[in-house]
Amino acid sequence: MYYVYLIECKDTSIYTGITTDLARRWREHQRGIGSRYTRAHPVKRLIHAELHPTRSAALVREAEIKRWKRERKIAL
Repeated sequence: MYYVYLIECKDTSIYTGITTDLARRWREHQRGIGSRYTRAHPVKRLIHAELHPTRSAALVREAEIKRWKRERKIAL
């Protein structure tokens, strides 16, 4: 199973990603080793997560969400 997740950063930007272990990935983002983006934009809070059965399905959903405007992401 794969999670698609959205994180609000301290500068109010929103990061979207996928993982198989949401708790581990959140800790990595908090420690500044999760991604290049969250190293430059420290994380504030997890705002959404959803489960998908395959990596392919999660990647499709991640790409879809990344095209959305901020307001729609927050509405999730």
